[in-house]
Amino acid sequence: MFEEGTLTRVAEREAIAVSAASKRLLELEQAVGAALFERKARGMALTPAGETLLHHARRVLRDVENIGIELAEHASGVRGYVRMMANLSAIVEFLPEDLRAFLSMHDRIKIDLEERPSGGIVEGVADSLVDLGICSGEADTRGLETAHYRRDRLVIVTPREHPLTRRDSVSFADTLDFDHIGLHSASSINMRTHLAARQAGRALRLLIHVPGFDAVCRGSGGHGRRRAAAAGIRGDGPPARSRRRRAR
Repeated sequence: MFEEGTLTRVAEREAIAVSAASKRLLELEQAVGAALFERKARGMALTPAGETLLHHARRVLRDVENIGIELAEHASGVRGYVRMMANLSAIVEFLPEDLRAFLSMHDRIKIDLEERPSGGIVEGVADSLVDLGICSGEADTRGLETAHYRRDRLVIVTPREHPLTRRDSVSFADTLDFDHIGLHSASSINMRTHLAARQAGRALRLLIHVPGFDAVCRGSGGHGRRRAAAAGIRGDGPPARSRRRRAR
């Protein structure tokens, strides 16, 4: 109904009478206890309840399709699936090499990896949507079984002639005099930097949120990245090359 817009077109597509299509819609609305469509002069429009049902119906159809795909792969020799969620840092820095090594030893196992913020990863594992997750060590894991995976080193990225580049070492508190470019608001790095700023008794001067480390580097005037950027620091100098200092 949502795709066709009118009962007449639905009836034509399904090769049934318009009255039969109308009856089926009425029975569905009675079953869920809410109106799913508004009858308008130019067709049918979803109600809020209809939008909710459409969202879940699409997910069910997608899951049914995935069941068929996965079972077909089992028939062709695949022995198992591992469903994972991981935060951006793990996906960028560690997982490509680790997953490649794992798959070289277990070539009949398929891995479904999805990027999520740490809070969403814990939710996904707790709700059994995935088999395992890789999140920040500071995330509330709600009593789930945990094990240490990797330790990440965070750095700042600045333009070449930024004032901080004249120092031999830079503490995080030193960066708080300047505008920051940070990762998206739900990321563990963003939450950790805000916490560190509060612990230093300062406010984080966040200029903009960006979706990934490359965007942090480009926004701050750096080119390229070898390790994860804790924050991009804006400055007035020309962005000839990136300058990295360890943040204590």
